[in-house]
Amino acid sequence: MTESSDSKASRLTGADLEQLAATGISSEEAERQLALLLGSGPSTRLDRPCVVGDGVEILGSERQEALLARGAAAMAAGRLSKFVPASGAASRMFLDLQRAMDDGGDVLSAFVGDLEHYPFAEDLRAVLTASGAGLDELVAGGSLSTVVGHLLDARGLGYAALPKALLKFHSYPDGARTAFEEHLVEAVGCARDAQGSCRLHFTVSEEHLTLFEGALEGLRPELLRRYQTRFEIGFSTQSPATDTLAVDPEDRPFRLSDGRLLLRPGGHGALIRNLAALDGDVVLIKNIDNVVPDRDKPLVYRWKQLLTGRLVELQERAFELLRAIEGGSPSDELLREGLRFLAEGLHAPAAIELESADARARSAYLVDRLDRPIRVCGVVRAEGEPGGGPFWVEGADGATTPQIVEQSQVDVSDPLQASILAAATHFNPVDVACGIRNHRGERYELERFIDPRAVFISRRSLDGRELKALERPGLWNGAMARWNTVFVEVPAATFAPVKTVFDLLRPAHQPDGKD
Repeated sequence: MTESSDSKASRLTGADLEQLAATGISSEEAERQLALLLGSGPSTRLDRPCVVGDGVEILGSERQEALLARGAAAMAAGRLSKFVPASGAASRMFLDLQRAMDDGGDVLSAFVGDLEHYPFAEDLRAVLTASGAGLDELVAGGSLSTVVGHLLDARGLGYAALPKALLKFHSYPDGARTAFEEHLVEAVGCARDAQGSCRLHFTVSEEHLTLFEGALEGLRPELLRRYQTRFEIGFSTQSPATDTLAVDPEDRPFRLSDGRLLLRPGGHGALIRNLAALDGDVVLIKNIDNVVPDRDKPLVYRWKQLLTGRLVELQERAFELLRAIEGGSPSDELLREGLRFLAEGLHAPAAIELESADARARSAYLVDRLDRPIRVCGVVRAEGEPGGGPFWVEGADGATTPQIVEQSQVDVSDPLQASILAAATHFNPVDVACGIRNHRGERYELERFIDPRAVFISRRSLDGRELKALERPGLWNGAMARWNTVFVEVPAATFAPVKTVFDLLRPAHQPDGKD
């Protein structure tokens, strides 16, 4: 007789429950996670890709001045802040180099041959000199592993163990800047209010918090002198209560050698709690590794302001409709206008039968659909970058809504789903303007708008033992699935991610803009 999924999912002992409670995880949540790990795979069902004219907006020149004015007014009023997920370790940036140190090959020689073009080259040369081994002598002698070792490990710069935010990304005549510093500088142009204040929040790993605080204190005097700006910086870490369980190949809770449950960080979707805790209004979200040098920042500023302006425009109309509907006895014309705004402004058309429903039903529907956080997401034309994109997705209620979807959320063994995924025209660069307050000025309870089914299940290993791991719905995927979402095409030049160290050689990150 085979064991049922229910009995497998209930293998939690009294000691397990004590461990979970100490972490802030309820027994009900643990059972829910285990049941998801025993599930059949991705639950996201694509209807079609979002394309220009069907889910993706183009902001024509005739609209841009008005939107820029709205964005500028929101910025001057102090409504804007930046939220930057910055807890990613830099180790993934250097995987190819680390493998090459073990296996040899041409990767090390190519890296060292281009070393002068990296913003950390002088730092590396200095630590090599201090260790008594000059760079030129090591290269001439073929000791390339020693050079790279001093970049990556603790005997030198220790880059492999640092957060990506604290690596140097760009060279300038007066010195190089880290990704962290570039985000502070960028905030001056897209989030500084009329009083000269900039508000930013970085999510960081707990073990790196003191490094960030030290970096900020070192930068603050020069930033104040150069930009005449007061930076209000917050840091937070991912709550242990958002950790998730794993199961072994027999679908039993995965245990460590001492018998305790393995609890893993639940993925970046857990950061929805950090976002919800902000005392913010309009929040601009951007990945830590997506920054450009100063010469390209004016274009970034313009499009940040346009995304903000579009968000404010949508908020103003949604709030106006909500106040009118909640004011009592909305007219038939008002209800029709609300449904039209949902379909045309928020890309959330109602079911056709709702048009013939009575006023009470239409009012309730509109309040439910309009009283939600709004996000305006920049998307770029797809050019082969890995990651998510905008799609129309079928919900549990049968309605289709615009969502950001990662490939791992889709059942690519289904030919139809695979063909829809392949037909994507745009890519998500994580450039999002979020409205997290309602028409009464209250913060939304953002966890209410998560799709709890939109999890990732990945196969991993620990100490040579296989496991299935659960990651929470991604921050801009399932964690925002029930937001009102609008996609806007932005120029590809505003998007310059650094996923591997070799990306720093791209023209977008070089001082002269050339290879």
